[in-house]
Amino acid sequence: MVNIFIVEDQSIARDGIKTLMEKEPGFRVIGETKSDIEAINKLSEVDRAEVFLTGLDQIDQDKLALVESIKERFPDTKVVCLTTAVDQKYISKVFKAGASGYLLKSVSQDEMIFAVKHIAAGEKYICSELSIKLVQHLINAPYSNNLQVELSRRESEVLALIAEGYTNNEIANKLFTSRRTVEGHRQNLLDKTNTRNTAALIRYAVKNGLV
Repeated sequence: MVNIFIVEDQSIARDGIKTLMEKEPGFRVIGETKSDIEAINKLSEVDRAEVFLTGLDQIDQDKLALVESIKERFPDTKVVCLTTAVDQKYISKVFKAGASGYLLKSVSQDEMIFAVKHIAAGEKYICSELSIKLVQHLINAPYSNNLQVELSRRESEVLALIAEGYTNNEIANKLFTSRRTVEGHRQNLLDKTNTRNTAALIRYAVKNGLV
């Protein structure tokens, strides 16, 4: 049984979500409220909620703080945000705050049920409409290839290990070489890609398909 708690300030929307959830076998709505503050208090009084559905029409610092507070006090509860905000910058903010799902309120009933099931099972979920927008954004993003970079085999190996987060010492051990040699390869990579630091180097490498 998946226990669900609903927060939505609009009564009609809240009732609709509750009715939908209660119709699904294996789902049980254990609480509802229109207030963020009431939600935290009520969560302490009811059975453990696997899924916390909350409306976030305006994604501001207060709303992100709510998500963070829920995850801090109830770490096993999966937070699902129902929103009208389609701006991609909000998606990363919500997930960084601890959410497990990001659904537009225009999502179909079938997809909402599908999403809740998968999120309750421990998966992350973004509704299909936004997923398509993200893919289109990646496809249309400028492809940075201003420099024709030719890397040696060893430089490519070092770059791959840098991208995986290994230190110079760790790379040296893996490649059976000295730290000074690795430092030399790293500097060559920065020079060839015209980047100033490791973060910029990795970003360049990803954009240009080098890793």
